[in-house]
Amino acid sequence: MAFFTSEYTGKLDAKGRLVLPSRMKTALPESSSTELYIKLGLEPCLELYPLSEYKKVYSKIAGLDEFDPEVRKLQRNFFRGSATVELDNAGRFLIPKMMIQYAKLNKEVVIVGMGSKMEIWDPVVYQKYLIDDPNEMATLAQKHLSQRE
Repeated sequence: MAFFTSEYTGKLDAKGRLVLPSRMKTALPESSSTELYIKLGLEPCLELYPLSEYKKVYSKIAGLDEFDPEVRKLQRNFFRGSATVELDNAGRFLIPKMMIQYAKLNKEVVIVGMGSKMEIWDPVVYQKYLIDDPNEMATLAQKHLSQRE
């Protein structure tokens, strides 16, 4: 199982390639060390998955009732915003142009480990989604991490 943590900065090159940080590259499962899946995030960012983790998300989406129009809309938008990317020998991968536009990426990016996946953000946009107030963080932790009986 992949486990990604921490926050890294990176730079997109002129062709839209990004070097995967070495710590994230070493956390990739052996079976998907060069093939990754990238998709549009639920916020204005990109999500990057090893194959094994993407399959789990894929199974949830693909297993929904395709006869429900709302489900079809979700599936259509989920799958249109997904692509396979390959790491080259330098540890770079090419981000599709449509995805770069969606996430408003420029040269500088932030790569965030999110447990089973990674997120790629524009640094200015990313700051808008962070918690600055420790009390807000404590409240969210209590709400979602406290034991309930």
